[in-house]
Amino acid sequence: MLNTIKALPNYQQFTVNLTKFAILLFVFSLTSGCYNLKTSATEGTPNAVTSTQSHAFLLQAPEDESLSEEEFAALPEPILMDLWTRIRSGYQLDKPMNKRVQQQLNWYAKHPEYMNRVARRGERYLFHIVEEIEKRDLPMELALLPIVESAFDPFAYSHGRASGMWQFIPGTGKMMGLKQNWWYDGRRDITASTDAALRYLENLNARFGGDWMHALASYNSGSGNVSKSMRRNKRKGKPTDFWNLKLPKETEAYVPKLIALSLLIGEPEKYGLDLHSIPNQPYFAQVDTEAQIDLAQAAELANVDMDVLYHLNPAFNRWATDPQGPHKLLVPIDREQSFIENLNAIPRENRVTWERYTIRNGDSLSTIAAKYKISIRSLKSINNMNNSFIRAGNTLMVPVAAADVRHYSQSLEQRLHNRKSASAQTEKGTRVDHRVQKGESLWAIGQRYNVSTKKIARWNNMAPADPIYGGQKLAIWTNSKDLASANTQRSSVIRKVSYRVRQGDSLHRIADKFQLKVNDILRWNGINSSKYLQPGQSLTLFVDVTRVN
Repeated sequence: MLNTIKALPNYQQFTVNLTKFAILLFVFSLTSGCYNLKTSATEGTPNAVTSTQSHAFLLQAPEDESLSEEEFAALPEPILMDLWTRIRSGYQLDKPMNKRVQQQLNWYAKHPEYMNRVARRGERYLFHIVEEIEKRDLPMELALLPIVESAFDPFAYSHGRASGMWQFIPGTGKMMGLKQNWWYDGRRDITASTDAALRYLENLNARFGGDWMHALASYNSGSGNVSKSMRRNKRKGKPTDFWNLKLPKETEAYVPKLIALSLLIGEPEKYGLDLHSIPNQPYFAQVDTEAQIDLAQAAELANVDMDVLYHLNPAFNRWATDPQGPHKLLVPIDREQSFIENLNAIPRENRVTWERYTIRNGDSLSTIAAKYKISIRSLKSINNMNNSFIRAGNTLMVPVAAADVRHYSQSLEQRLHNRKSASAQTEKGTRVDHRVQKGESLWAIGQRYNVSTKKIARWNNMAPADPIYGGQKLAIWTNSKDLASANTQRSSVIRKVSYRVRQGDSLHRIADKFQLKVNDILRWNGINSSKYLQPGQSLTLFVDVTRVN
């Protein structure tokens, strides 16, 4: 049949006309807004422009030479889509318009300033999320889930101890392979948490036989709660779809919020929303630093503000990356090459400032770690120590921040400081810096100062369920009457005391004298219980002076 057509006298002119018609139809579909072709990303794209072009509506000259250059040049410029258009083109979920969805839709539609604030905040992360969702061929509505979870705030921390843009609780984060330690919290890592969240959603979807409503509800409240509610409905002969399940109120609103957002972003003009446009191109690039690096130095090498660097790398709790990795940093894509060049000019050992500390009498690993604001575990790891024993005169290598602590604007310590400063502007009464005693709970402390555990948690940038430890300082706001009442209940005053061992002293005798525990004295001084104390030996004690006669 094809050979017969090719043999026709007007075949060549036919192909020219057909090509022209196809191109004109293509251009018409672009300008009319009806063209909705979705292409996959080009593998191995070397830069932002190539990656962007792979997802845009681009008009290229056909391989057929029948269209002249003049004719091709006369065609209108192609219309490039922004990231929202790409998201809309990947919608897969059913979107019922019921009372619960309508309620959430009304709220979002009435708060356009909130939507655009969230859009501007999410501009840093959304392209990466969309790329990862497309790789897995998942519903593009999932790209909007961080709006529901955290409003695209990578430092978000909930009352339920959920952290990061995707709001992982500690246990689920560990289950999904997100490392969490003193230096680094993978729940806030932009790329690692996105990968973990999408894998988790895939697992939940598979568990519920491809039902995305059940999977989304499980992401919020746990698959056990959803399964239990389904079994309960089944016993009663009721439908087991999401809309008929009895779930926590937060979960019952959770799925409608996502559907409402997808409807709003699907047709923003219908709801009077002038949605902030997000370019369909990468915002950041990932660079392998190969070793630990001071974040102040990294910001200087990338020529970016510390706030910019922290918002792309919110997983790092301190002033430097984790010495044990991951050894990667996200930087704005237009700074990638210069950052790599500047980084390569600095030897690995010079990417963190080191100080050689000579151990003194009375020192312990805990006091040294506290002095340098580093964890005991990190201090031992850096110095290849198998135990906590140290000897006066020996030295330890300690990493130190290259800049003042205030320079690290979004470190865990600085965020806590900012929270306390913000409380000072809004709270009434007197601020008390309460030092936690061993065995104390937030509830007991709240009772003492006549404040709620929720308030204590908010003032200290933590969740009510977070563990507290002896020696930790908590900022508490209370009025003078409550403060006086608390003081009558013996407010602890801890002092560091250097005690010189006397003839006849023993650990038990010293512990009784200062109302301490022997194990605490051993830990503070890094000594072994099998070793005898020597007269003249110096011990460091942390004594509650209100308890000692």
